[in-house]
Amino acid sequence: MAGKKIRVAIAGLGNCATALIQGVHYYRNKTEGTIPGLMHVNFGGYLPRDIEFVAAFEVDKTKIDKDISEAILQKPNCAKKIITVPKIGVKVMPGPIADGVAPHMVEPFHCYDPKEIEPVDVAEVLKTTKADLLINYLPVGSHDGVRLYAQAAIDAGCGFVNCIPEFIASDPEWGQKFKDANLPVAGDDVKSQLGATILHRVIADLCVKRGIELEETYQLNIGGDTDFLNMTEEDRLKTKRISKTEAVTSQVPYQVPVRIGPSDYVDFLGNQKICYIYAKGRNFGDQPIIINVKLAVEDSFNSAGVVIDALRAVKLALDRGIAGPLISLSSYCFKHPPKQFTDAEAYEFVEEFIKGKRDI
Repeated sequence: MAGKKIRVAIAGLGNCATALIQGVHYYRNKTEGTIPGLMHVNFGGYLPRDIEFVAAFEVDKTKIDKDISEAILQKPNCAKKIITVPKIGVKVMPGPIADGVAPHMVEPFHCYDPKEIEPVDVAEVLKTTKADLLINYLPVGSHDGVRLYAQAAIDAGCGFVNCIPEFIASDPEWGQKFKDANLPVAGDDVKSQLGATILHRVIADLCVKRGIELEETYQLNIGGDTDFLNMTEEDRLKTKRISKTEAVTSQVPYQVPVRIGPSDYVDFLGNQKICYIYAKGRNFGDQPIIINVKLAVEDSFNSAGVVIDALRAVKLALDRGIAGPLISLSSYCFKHPPKQFTDAEAYEFVEEFIKGKRDI
């Protein structure tokens, strides 16, 4: 498999894409050992440097027509710069707006005027660039936009990685569409390497396994990038709250009062996300136990390594002719997979998938 490339197209060049693209170049000379945030440097024969970005779609007019390496540095992107990405030789194309831009985000996103700029045919671009797979990084709440890109991936014969909380891989109808097209799909809503949701899952799972009777729990997140600004509109948060909540409650075999999700936008935090987790329960003798945790991370880099593993898994599925939702990979890498497992189970299942002992 040496020398094979993974040809990747990206929908949405925000902070997450910035961290992903920088990360691929930051570790381009790493061929063995370990890399923080990756399951393996060599994932089924694919290294980070085998990832090749062949197309990018955006609605931000300040990014359109720029080389991808330049576009990822445009404001409002605020992810940290960890390396100078060399010119890639691929210009950003105008993608369809659909419902990807909420009214309060038209100005922050520098959204192009459809009277002046015509969006490209995404499926045709994917075919022309011979993309293997398409990563979706559209803003939270892009119900129609995500489905437009998912259909374009099917029409072009591409695998699909859905990083946002719109349900594609976990939707039986869409899962069947990819299976019928003999294409793999992974999602939905990417987990961070060590983020608020996975930490909350561990706390919940630990309480259950140690016999703590959970009575209530919450997870409140604040941040200062456009992702959090976009999510100040509650109408765009329905599936986000479902995704994050089910990721935690799936670890508890009984009903618990839960509140999980973004709670505020604090502009000066930039790409830093701060999370507060609270859990209250009872231990032996009905005595109270209270857990309070604070987590602070650079949000986009916290998920970039997970996405690198996810897209390498999807490429392995393409190589092996595996179609439909990747159950194990989705459970390990995403908050709202088609089927929930514990994180330990999901990790082992992905290891088996890499070795060819498990198909999905």
